[in-house]
Amino acid sequence: MTTFPFSAVVGQDDLGLALSLAVVSPAIGGVLVRGEKGTAKSTMVRGLTSVLPPVSVVAGCRFSCDPAAPDAACPDAAVHGSAVETRPVALVELPVGATEDRVVGSLHLDKLVGSGQVAFEPGLLARAHRGLLYVDEVNLLPDHLVDSLLDAAAMGRARVEREAVSVTHAAAFVLVGTMNPEEGELRPQLLDRFGLAVDVVASREPSERVEVIRRRMAFEADPTAFASRYSGADSELSDRIAKAQALLGSVELPDEILVQIATLCAAYDVDGLRGDLVTARTAVAHAAWCGRTVVTAEDVRVAARLALPHRRRRNPFDSHDQSQDLEELLDEHAPEEPETDPDDDPTPPEGGPEGDRTEGQGEQTDAETGLVPPQADSRAPDAAPDGGTSPVSAGGDLSSDAAERTRESAGQPYKARLIQVDRVGQGVTGKRSTAITTVGRHLRAVPLDHPQGQGLSVTGTLLAAARDGMELKPEHLRRSLREGKEGNLVVFVVDTSGSMGATKRVKEIKTAVVSLLLDAYQRRDKVAVVTFGGDRATVALEPTTSVDRAERMLGEVPTGGRTPLAEALVSAEQVVRRERARDPQRRPLVVLVTDGRATSGKGALGRAQQVADVLGTHDTPWVVVDAEDPRAVVRLGLAQDLAARLGAEHLALGEVAAATLKNIVRDQTNRIGAA
Repeated sequence: MTTFPFSAVVGQDDLGLALSLAVVSPAIGGVLVRGEKGTAKSTMVRGLTSVLPPVSVVAGCRFSCDPAAPDAACPDAAVHGSAVETRPVALVELPVGATEDRVVGSLHLDKLVGSGQVAFEPGLLARAHRGLLYVDEVNLLPDHLVDSLLDAAAMGRARVEREAVSVTHAAAFVLVGTMNPEEGELRPQLLDRFGLAVDVVASREPSERVEVIRRRMAFEADPTAFASRYSGADSELSDRIAKAQALLGSVELPDEILVQIATLCAAYDVDGLRGDLVTARTAVAHAAWCGRTVVTAEDVRVAARLALPHRRRRNPFDSHDQSQDLEELLDEHAPEEPETDPDDDPTPPEGGPEGDRTEGQGEQTDAETGLVPPQADSRAPDAAPDGGTSPVSAGGDLSSDAAERTRESAGQPYKARLIQVDRVGQGVTGKRSTAITTVGRHLRAVPLDHPQGQGLSVTGTLLAAARDGMELKPEHLRRSLREGKEGNLVVFVVDTSGSMGATKRVKEIKTAVVSLLLDAYQRRDKVAVVTFGGDRATVALEPTTSVDRAERMLGEVPTGGRTPLAEALVSAEQVVRRERARDPQRRPLVVLVTDGRATSGKGALGRAQQVADVLGTHDTPWVVVDAEDPRAVVRLGLAQDLAARLGAEHLALGEVAAATLKNIVRDQTNRIGAA
C-alpha cells in the first residue's frame, strides 16, 4: 500500500525535523507528538520509513542482528552465518489493546515440556529492533505495556520471564508516540523516556490549509502518481539522513557548548541529567544534519526547543507560564560566537525535511509551528462576556433564573489519602483497588477456558501433565489467575447553588476534588465532576485523568442561583452509564454533596425524589454528604430523605473539610467491599 510521502506533508516542519534527528541519532530516545486530531501526526510518522536508508541484517535472524556486531545472546544465534541481507527499516505499530505476550513475545510450552528446549516466539519489540516502534494514542496505553516499554527503552533489551524460564534479546528502537492531550496525560516515567517532544496544531493560515486539502485529495485520487511527484524530494531527504548518520561520529562538542547546555538545563529547572544528555545528543545530531563537524550555539537552541519543554519540573496543577521563558534563557545563556567567514562553513537550510517552502505554503506563525499550542477559551457557559464575575450573597437560596453567580477557585491541592474498594473484583489495571487483572501476583492456575485467566502458567501446566505421567495434552494447559490493582471512577456531584451558603464551603469542595484528581492522576484513576446551580446541571468534568484541563475547568465553575437537583441526579447516572459502556469493569462511586433542596421550577423537590427512587433500584453506590447547616433553627432533613431513597449512606457534613470528604469515600468503599 502506498503511503503519503513524507516530504509532501505541509506545515509540520518542527515534527519533520524532530523525526529526522531521532533517526540520525537513535540515542536521542525517540519522539513524542502531542496535538489535536487531524494534524497529520500519524501520516507523517508512517511516511518516515520511506525516506530512511535500508539496513543490513544477518540473513535468517528474526531479531535483525547487525552483521558487524551480532548479538551473542540472540535466541537465533545458532543460525547466524556470514550471509547478509538488506531490507527497509521496519515500522512496527503497537496497538493500545495488545496483550503483553504480543508485545514482548511468548514461549511454546509444548516444545519446552516435550523436548526441554526453549522455543521463543518473538513479539513486537523484537520486530522493532533497529527500526521504529510507533504507538498511536500512547497516553491510553495500559500500565503493564508501559512497564514493558520502559524496561526495553532503559536497557535496550527485552526480557521475557515465565515461571523459571527466561529469554532475553536486543530491542533497540526509535520510540515514536502520538497523543491527543485532551484524552489524558502521559505517565511521567514514560514521558521522560521520550527524547524529544513536539506540539503540533493545525495551521490557521487559509492558503496553507488549502494546500493541505489539495495534496490530500490528489493523493486519494491517484496515490502512485502523487507519490512519484515527491519521489525526488524523498530521495534527497534520504540521502541527507544517510550523510548525517555517517558524519555523526565525527561531530565535535566543545566544552563551552557543554557548559551552555548544563547552565541552560539548570536554569530551566529540569529534573535529573537526562535532559542535559538528550540536549547534547540532539545538538550533535543537528550539527550533522546541517553538514557541520562542530556543534554551535544555534544547534543548542534548536535542540533545547525540542528536548526540554516536557522535562521542566512542575506540579501537574502549576501554570505552564510559571517559570522563565525558554527563549529568554536561550538568549541569556548563549555564548558569544566567534566571527567566521560564512564561505568556510556553508549551512544547509534548516527547519524541517522540506528545507525551502514549496509553492502554496504561507509563512508560519509562532502559533502554527511553536512547541506550545494556543490555549482555547475554557470559560464556563455562564461566564460573563468579558470574563468577569458577579457577587452573590453568602447565604440563602437565589430562586431567580437571572440570579447573579460568582466563581470561587479551588485552594492549594494537598496529598489525598488512598481511596479503594476492598472487595476483590475484576477491574481495569490501575493502582488503587484490589482486583483480578491482567498483571499482578499469581494466585493459582485455572483451566484454559477460565474467563479470568491470563497467559499460560508453566507450573500449573506441568503439574497437570504430571498427574497423567508427564504426557502433555491440550487439556493440561493452564492459565494464571492474577491479583493486582484496578482503577476506579469517582463521580462528585457538587451543589453550587445559592442554598449552599458561604463560598468557603464551595472552595473547600473544589479543593478536595482537585486533590483527589491529583491522586487519581498518580494512581491512573478517573474522576468526574457534575455541578448543579442556576437552571441546569453541568458535567463540568467528564471522566478523565487530564489534571491540567480539570483544574482549569473546576476554577470556572460558578456558584449561586437555583438548585436543579433532579437534573443533577440524572446527569450523574448518565456519566456512570456512559463510562460503563466504555469501561465495563471500572467500578463507580457517586458522592453527592448537597443540602437536599430542589428549587428549580414548580414541583422540583417532587421530581428529585422520584428520580432518586428510580436510581435507588440501580446497582450504583451513592454517598449523600449533608451540607445543611447544623446551626439552623429549623432543619428540613431533605438530604437524609434523599439518601434513603437512593439507598445511600447519609453522612452529616457540618463543614465541608477535605479530610471529611476523603474519609467519606474511604468509609463508603469499605462498606461496599463488606457487602
